[in-house]
Amino acid sequence: MKLHRNPIAIVGMASIFPEAPNLQTYWENILNKLDCVIDVPPSHWSIAEYYDPEPTTPDKTYCKRGAFMPEVDFDPLEFGLPPNILEVTDTSQLLSLVVARDALIDAGYLNAAEAVRERTGCVLGVGGGQKLVSPLNSRLQYPVWTKVLRSVGIPEADIPPIVEKMKAAYVKWEENSFPGALGNVVSGRIANRFDLGGINTVVDAACASSLSAVNLAIGELVNHRADMMITGGVDTDNSIFMYMCFSKTPAFSRGDNPRPFDVESSGMMVGEGIGMVVLKRLADAERDGDRIYAVIKGIGSSSDGRYKSIYAPRSEGQERALRRAYEDAGFTPDTVGFIEAHGTGTVAGDIAEAQTLVRTFGDFTDRKQQIALGSVKSQIGHTKAAAGAAGLIKAALALHHKVLPPMINIDQPNPKLKLDDSPFYLNIESRPWLPPEGQPRRAGVSAFGFGGTNFHVVLEEYTPEQRAHYRLNHTAQPIVVGGSTPADLMREAEALSAALQAEGAAQKFRELTHNSPDVPLNFARVGFAAASPKEAAEMLRHAVEMIRAKPEAEELSHPKGIFYRRAGMNLEGRVVALFPGQGAQYLEMGRELALNFPEVREAYRSLDALFK
Repeated sequence: MKLHRNPIAIVGMASIFPEAPNLQTYWENILNKLDCVIDVPPSHWSIAEYYDPEPTTPDKTYCKRGAFMPEVDFDPLEFGLPPNILEVTDTSQLLSLVVARDALIDAGYLNAAEAVRERTGCVLGVGGGQKLVSPLNSRLQYPVWTKVLRSVGIPEADIPPIVEKMKAAYVKWEENSFPGALGNVVSGRIANRFDLGGINTVVDAACASSLSAVNLAIGELVNHRADMMITGGVDTDNSIFMYMCFSKTPAFSRGDNPRPFDVESSGMMVGEGIGMVVLKRLADAERDGDRIYAVIKGIGSSSDGRYKSIYAPRSEGQERALRRAYEDAGFTPDTVGFIEAHGTGTVAGDIAEAQTLVRTFGDFTDRKQQIALGSVKSQIGHTKAAAGAAGLIKAALALHHKVLPPMINIDQPNPKLKLDDSPFYLNIESRPWLPPEGQPRRAGVSAFGFGGTNFHVVLEEYTPEQRAHYRLNHTAQPIVVGGSTPADLMREAEALSAALQAEGAAQKFRELTHNSPDVPLNFARVGFAAASPKEAAEMLRHAVEMIRAKPEAEELSHPKGIFYRRAGMNLEGRVVALFPGQGAQYLEMGRELALNFPEVREAYRSLDALFK
């Protein structure tokens, strides 16, 4: 059955990606063009021990940078796990429980009725090896260590204690080690904890694993084997093993950052991440009153077939997936306004993908530079099995917010891509998404994997325009906190900072920004602007440090935009709003308004149609 006759709604989403412990921060980081690639932290592996800039050096990696998930609070008891099994349970299993919970909360189904849970399944893209496998396997190398120690003349009596010390450096084998290291248990734990009765499985299609999982999940819904599906991708492995894999291929960039589609691009960089979406049939989602981020209208898959290398990208194979996706969607590619490319940053991969896009879309339009092209890998690296989920979530949020999201690290497009004479342009700034008159906004997402596996998903905006407050990206709002004395003010600020980092932080932030207190004139007060609970908590912390350093000061200010007065100013007269003259116009001067206010965006869209 064609998907355009059986569209699928995305009704919930959640994620943990580099520098982004949640969905809101992920979207804000994209819009703010945050570069999340850093030097490998000591928590993962030692640069001093494993790094060498020469790619051919044996047993060394020539890449020392990547993108890493932030620390995430995890309470094992919340998920019914005894704390003593954490050491022998892979991180992918543990953090996937957090993301699945958040996705169900976002969809409004965390505490769903048994009848709903009975027909809810979970299909996830998970890489072949889990991080826990390496230390478990390394512990079993003790016969090799024994032989080596014996061969270099270590006294026989000293060998056993040395070997035991070496074994102690690795995770012990016990009854929970085996399930803790299995990839399929990632979805198994989710189904177990949330009592899901539908399909529970994982799929490995290398870097296309996420969209392969989405493909299977859609099949469950279209064929009515399930009524709701959790799907996406999981990859928490930026271990030295993973770095060695990509170093010896070799696929890593020789520079400091991934630069997809840029003339200076020389390779990829790896990232970690988990992204999940909750899917339902569109008709069911509308019937149940679900919030709908976007609608999946088509999906295409293909294989490269016989080719020169098992891991070399093949444009013809990718093209099959794209054409099948738009045939499934029931409309032509030229109606799409945004493509989230696979875009790894490898020279061969970028050129092959550009050829695929130009050829596929060029058959349907002569327009030039009309379709925005991007890759979130420029910001968070290649999250491998989770890469498709990162792109899918980015595209769904773009449709939901009517914003064309930017990519970064583009100084000069690679001329070999020939984008100047194509329907595409590399989008490097956040822009209001103004669609053609009478046509919905549409996006495509690609993911291609080692072994010649290709997937492309086609999304469409959910047409009914939402008028309620629904945006995830917020502009900074003023916050004022007062206290009868500087000491009282510091106590209040510390209490608020703690509340903004605890459960219910979002509600507390709304209260602070919507209910500004009337601070008595003789009270100490501090003011600043913040766009999120996290930022407000940080501002309050800086404010306390500032006041504590100079408690007798009459007024203080902080470089981050924090302002303190020991007492108010008894000013006479009225408040005056000064409106400046028209001034000089400049390109995109209304962009911020259109990005943040749907009414302004719709006015621009109407005017744009009139002047065409």
